[in-house]
Amino acid sequence: MPHSAQGILPIPEGPEEERLELLAEIKVPALLQQGTRMKKISAKKGITNRVFRLDAEQGQILWNSNKGGIIEIENIREMRAGADARNYREQLKISEEEEPRWITIVYTCDGKFKTLHVVAPETQMFRMWVSTLRTLYALRRELMSGLGSSERRELVWQRQYWKGADASGDSKLNFDEVQKMCHRLNIYPSKTELKKQFDEADSDNDGLLDFTDFQKFVKALKARPDIERLFQLYAPSGTMEYVAFENFMQKTQMSDLSGEELNKIFKKYAGTTASEQSSPPPPSTAPAPASGAIEQKMEGLAISSSAAAATTTPAPESTKPTVLSLAGFTSFLLSSDNMAFTEKQGKIWQDMTRPISEYYISSSHNTYLVGNQLVGESTTEGYIRALLQGCRSVELDIWDGDKEPCVYHGKTLTSKVSVRDISKAIAKYAFVASPYPLILSAEIHCKVEQQDMVAQIMREEFGDLLVTGPLPGREHEAEKGVTDLPSPEELRGRILLKAKKLFVADGVPMESKPVTVDAESSTTETSTTSASENEGGREKRESFPTIAKARGLISMVKEKVSIRRKPRAGPSDPGKARISAHLAALLIYTVGVKCRGINKKEVYDPVHLFSLSERTANKIMKLNMTDLIKHNRTHVVRIYPAGTRLKSSNYEPHRYWAAGAHLVAINWQTADLGYMINYAMFQRNGGCGMVLKPEPLRIKDKQSLGTRTKHFLDVTVVSAQQLPRPKDSGGREKMGRSIVDPVVQVSVHIPDWTTEPFLPDNQGSAVSYSPATNATRVGGPSDVSSARAVSAKTRVVMDNGFNPVWEQELSIPFDLVGGMKDLVFVRFEVRDKSEDSDNAIGVYVTSLGSLKLGYRHLPLHDQQMSQYLFSTLFVKVGIRDA
Repeated sequence: MPHSAQGILPIPEGPEEERLELLAEIKVPALLQQGTRMKKISAKKGITNRVFRLDAEQGQILWNSNKGGIIEIENIREMRAGADARNYREQLKISEEEEPRWITIVYTCDGKFKTLHVVAPETQMFRMWVSTLRTLYALRRELMSGLGSSERRELVWQRQYWKGADASGDSKLNFDEVQKMCHRLNIYPSKTELKKQFDEADSDNDGLLDFTDFQKFVKALKARPDIERLFQLYAPSGTMEYVAFENFMQKTQMSDLSGEELNKIFKKYAGTTASEQSSPPPPSTAPAPASGAIEQKMEGLAISSSAAAATTTPAPESTKPTVLSLAGFTSFLLSSDNMAFTEKQGKIWQDMTRPISEYYISSSHNTYLVGNQLVGESTTEGYIRALLQGCRSVELDIWDGDKEPCVYHGKTLTSKVSVRDISKAIAKYAFVASPYPLILSAEIHCKVEQQDMVAQIMREEFGDLLVTGPLPGREHEAEKGVTDLPSPEELRGRILLKAKKLFVADGVPMESKPVTVDAESSTTETSTTSASENEGGREKRESFPTIAKARGLISMVKEKVSIRRKPRAGPSDPGKARISAHLAALLIYTVGVKCRGINKKEVYDPVHLFSLSERTANKIMKLNMTDLIKHNRTHVVRIYPAGTRLKSSNYEPHRYWAAGAHLVAINWQTADLGYMINYAMFQRNGGCGMVLKPEPLRIKDKQSLGTRTKHFLDVTVVSAQQLPRPKDSGGREKMGRSIVDPVVQVSVHIPDWTTEPFLPDNQGSAVSYSPATNATRVGGPSDVSSARAVSAKTRVVMDNGFNPVWEQELSIPFDLVGGMKDLVFVRFEVRDKSEDSDNAIGVYVTSLGSLKLGYRHLPLHDQQMSQYLFSTLFVKVGIRDA
């Protein structure tokens, strides 16, 4: 479990049963449900007073606003409280007196990041809001992660839509309220058909549905005929015995679990019949649970989990049924035991003791920007967001400031932020999401004097976290040099600085001319501990070297950072850009150098790291892919987006991963295809931001890299469940009469292997290719950074955005080099037929190596990769050789 910091929303630790029991004890104070008056702070309107309330059943924070005033709790990305939100308070020029009661919520809405800043009137209310929100957020994250029973998820869904439909608040639903609820669910049945279903559920024949009637109604509404047909194939008798279940798991789901493990899963879901699924009472009329029963205490919500517990608590072995019913089979298909993702979430499982040159490293470009590259805002926010998502390499463009050096995008209208503020944010958040090293990629444009200040600031703010010399156990490197790079495990909790070495300035800087480093970015790896460890662990901090001491380091630094070839100019040449001796002394394992080619004539030390623009990388890959792969086995290389990407768009990173490149930097502020592929790659290995490269890119094996195979990805798009309605910029659902007509597109994104693409002639018009099938060269011109893609679409299902069924087979050709499925990515998109391709209803992206075969429910996300709580796509996945 990664370290947590104050202000970050936590997920409870411990065994699953204990976590769910802890979450069952949620209590939402009545005061928060009724509404509390707090100050709302914004840059445009300043300070206004608003009443904020918490609707736990709907999963929303609400306040009065002309533009909406709604935050879905599952859309919260971060919550910062008190001192953790100081940066916002200072930006908004609010008094320090408000800080102890300040709450900032960062969330997504309409595909964009947004922030809400509020100040509670007193400390008790502040604590009440913070603790309740954290707990509710944890509950919904648990449900999204697949933990817990499908019954618990269903219960939350029922509460949410029951509460939303009960406009009168009388705990009864009339026909009009039910019809409006159906429209909210993207269903527009005929009035006659809907009335028939309503009457069948109305047990008292009084024209009203109580909560029990409502559950009966939605059960019919959410019937899964697709699963019924699947179950009938494997259990024609109406129940499934273990032998049939084992056959389904081994031959359809391609499970590699042992017989003992399969039997354990079978017993877990056996006997879950419809009669056993007792319905919980409605929110406002629930009787008190029996003594000793676990109660999900939401004051005014009263969700009793005693009934849910009855469906999830295993029966004694002696009475456990030995057959699987349709209900049990459905529960299994929806459960975490049948997840589509091959790896257990949150678990770091790969070997982390290999040299860092054997890993892909999650990297950010222009991290300080939260807008575009011309007029975007420079802020610490970009660093915090990236670090909390597991990013392990951030970028700093450092320029002279009035008093201290600052960071911004030079020669543009972007705003500025100080190096010290950024360093403070990095020190605090670097290791909340991952324990492994963080690389600071610094591009130096400032004078030598302010470079000295950069070095001093980093030593002060990072303390012992900053790598300033050989690691423990590597003391011999001080004399003999570095022969091999350290591993992520050796660098655990440490921060590395990477900057480009030009010419070391001797002692006190002699020139006033600003130093401008080559436009190619540099990167440094930095690691930190948790905030609590950070605050008290600086007694051993090294003091900043004096100028006199620095003079003694110069010869060592020069030797350390020079490439072993005849230099073109000496360090004393006039007019040459220089690096401060103090700053150069911090370059230990990540020494930035200029790429002078990749061939036998050029020799780079293990610590030498060069950065390539995407266009330069494309040219090298076109001419010398094999030598680049060889270089990347033992050295770290960084790739960064071209400067012409003014809107901060992204390339597709797997193009460069296929060449073994490590630090493939992404504009994290832009949620496009490149961002999604990067997100999917680093969801692997517990989301720690470091993923072991495929073996053919790590070992000397010409045969594997020369092996090309052809395959088909066979996807049966079965159905979708509870697709979300479009929302406006305020977070409110767009109702109107617009009906979603969903279509599913499945795309396979393939690196530019050095072979022609596999394009069979008999695929017909159902499959489309990019580049076009008549492309003369793989990947197009050398300055184009788009990989190959093959896609196919389903037909359109009309007038149903709730539970559309396609049951349509798609077959998509793709090829592999060296069997590297980890570098091929699959994107599933659900779209309205009337919407363009950039505005999907729901998306799921994963590497082919991480996608389980067989029948799986894929969790759908919005464009910012925030997961929807209830929306899924049901598919069957298979791979066959061509």
